[in-house]
Amino acid sequence: MNTPVQQPAHDQHRATIVTSSVLKPSAYVDTFARDGLPPLAQWPELLLSGTYAYPDRLNAAAKLLDDAVLEGHGDRVAIISRDGVGDFSEVTYRELQRQTDAIAHVLVRDLGLISGNRVLLRGYNGATLAAAWLAVLKAGGIAVTTMPMLRATELHAVMEKAQCRHALCDIRLDAELRAAIDLSHATMQVAYWNHATPDSTSLNALMQKHVEPFAAVNTSSDDVCLIAFTSGTTGVPKGCLHFHRDVMIMCDGFAAQTLQLSARDRCIGTPPLAFTFGLGALLAFSMHARASTVLLESATPETLLDAIATTRATVTATAPTFYRLMALAMQREPGRFDPSSIQQSISAGEALPLATRNAWRDTTHVEMLDGIGATEMIHIFIGASGNDVRPGAIGRAIPGYEVAILGEQLELLPHGETGRLAVRGPTGCRYLADDRQRKYVQAGWNLTGDACTMDADGYVYFKARTDDLIISSGYNIGAPEVEAAVLLHDGVAECAVVGVPDAVRGQCVTAFVVLKPSFTPSAELVRDIQEHVKRSIAPYKYPRSVIFRDTLPKTETGKLQRFRLQETT
Repeated sequence: MNTPVQQPAHDQHRATIVTSSVLKPSAYVDTFARDGLPPLAQWPELLLSGTYAYPDRLNAAAKLLDDAVLEGHGDRVAIISRDGVGDFSEVTYRELQRQTDAIAHVLVRDLGLISGNRVLLRGYNGATLAAAWLAVLKAGGIAVTTMPMLRATELHAVMEKAQCRHALCDIRLDAELRAAIDLSHATMQVAYWNHATPDSTSLNALMQKHVEPFAAVNTSSDDVCLIAFTSGTTGVPKGCLHFHRDVMIMCDGFAAQTLQLSARDRCIGTPPLAFTFGLGALLAFSMHARASTVLLESATPETLLDAIATTRATVTATAPTFYRLMALAMQREPGRFDPSSIQQSISAGEALPLATRNAWRDTTHVEMLDGIGATEMIHIFIGASGNDVRPGAIGRAIPGYEVAILGEQLELLPHGETGRLAVRGPTGCRYLADDRQRKYVQAGWNLTGDACTMDADGYVYFKARTDDLIISSGYNIGAPEVEAAVLLHDGVAECAVVGVPDAVRGQCVTAFVVLKPSFTPSAELVRDIQEHVKRSIAPYKYPRSVIFRDTLPKTETGKLQRFRLQETT
């Protein structure tokens, strides 16, 4: 096995590859998830010592919620939420525990949940969705949280892949779920919440019947508790299997050691709880620190800024594009917004352009924490905050993780040379019945699909997604680097760069641009943007084609979907 170590591990007590003898006895009656794990030979190396050595029996919901109440935090605010644009409401840890226990009873007693069953969760970010997620884990189920915007065919694919036969759903999202159920021709036990006038079968009504505590199922630390589907920025989503211990790892790692959250913090942001970025940053992290979180059903740059001021949030989490739009909003209306409570800002999901970092710092006086994470790894594994931020770099490996830059033959590359980002640590990729496991995990490393360089101090510099590298006239050009240069132009609000097939150059660097309101598309502006890029980076990288658009395609987390732009060219 080729396992070069390019940077010393933070934890010098190395663990070995997980083998069948390490897997603990499962608490599940339904063994679908464990049966769906990849063969052990296809697992990445897992480093599970020190901070990440967990007991054999572990239920993540009990650790995050029940232990918080036992430790005396029951009256502390856990969740602040708002339905639509109404008033904010608060839920304490004790109240959240009661709601969670009631939903767990509904799942088991009313919907017939058996340990190991998968439960489809469908709702907007809010207290009920958070309680439902915790209840699934506490009851020994496996959460499959889905994006509100998914349509019936997409939901059907998720339901069939994960074999979901139970669901909890916001009634406002029922149409697509009912259509997906019709497509599957399978029996589905569903309870809906948020009825205007709840009937006896609604989740709200069923919860009223159950007032007694619910004892968390004594799950194994490596029982699957979450099937997280990738965002689909590059095509067909994949189901990633995560254990109860993985939920705690992202809290004990990135949240505790890099963010260093405390009970005084208040988190806020845009990523849906359906994605692990949002699940961690907007629920698990705050609960682990016994802090509070603000959950918004939806947000615009302006409404998020207003919510920050109203709730006095201290930690923000969203994608670079959203930060840029918030900065632009503050520049357009100086004095309207008050971001002074913010102490940390987490950017993840795509490359962070320097122009966006600078704009956010100029308007909030906060240095952004950039990070690389992956659904396959559950959360961020490279980042830096405070004095550890280095200009142009994403950061270094989160304590407990190791990173390396490898060549095509998995050979270790010299510092400064662009190659494939490889990572290993306490979490790793385990796809549910997917042949792509062999591509993502090689020689014990997780190959994230990112092209990066690393300096002698272990700082990682992002170049592009490997599928976003544009080869034009023999040159390798990273789309994010060109985007960052275009974004420095005074007239550009948003930008996405793709490679378009070209008979002469192989690929043509093409920039799709959304202009600021005071600028008008013109041939002269195209030339001005091109000349600006030539002055900013190597001239051969400039966009030969500039196409103006009103909007750019994005996922619900704000990540650019470049492949959709390529489909239109």
